[in-house]
Amino acid sequence: MVIRGQDVGKKELRVWETVSRKTVLKHNQFLTVESHTVRLPDGKIIPDWAWLVIPSAAIILAVTENNYYLCFRQTKYAVAGTTLAPVGGMLEPDETPIKAAKRELLEETGYEATDWVNLGSYILDPNRGIATMHLFLALNAKRVAEPNSDDLEDQELLLLSRDEIENALKDGEFKILAWSAVVAIALNYLDSDGNSRT
Repeated sequence: MVIRGQDVGKKELRVWETVSRKTVLKHNQFLTVESHTVRLPDGKIIPDWAWLVIPSAAIILAVTENNYYLCFRQTKYAVAGTTLAPVGGMLEPDETPIKAAKRELLEETGYEATDWVNLGSYILDPNRGIATMHLFLALNAKRVAEPNSDDLEDQELLLLSRDEIENALKDGEFKILAWSAVVAIALNYLDSDGNSRT
């Protein structure tokens, strides 16, 4: 624990142990529900801990050579109305996050980027697993092809200025947590890297 910058000692934190797991539902490649038997550090057993598995995803905020931010205005089944969205999609089996990010950017927008920044990997739910979101910033993106997306939702590609994307973030127009996170972390990275008004 750190208080006011001073190290006041560390407490040993103990992890939970997965004793067993069984599949309750294998709906399709996008959703598996498991039941885990879990042993707590004090020895207590939880016999039916719910665990969800969906494929992990790469989420990308791309910036063009002319300093515009690529975003979509789109619909999502679980979202009322429309939302702004960065580029993103699920990893294919055995695909690395960066390879998925580059593939998704090209497929969804027709853009390629020369410079990539790994913004970290984040678990969606700390108690139920679900998936890991791999966040990226793609810089100097350039249109090289027509989009070839297989997304089911209606969507419109937008080119936003720095002020427009900042205002959209502040106004809650990115309605999915991982999408808000990649935009906020990317803008913070650009500010700290000396590119505050790109």
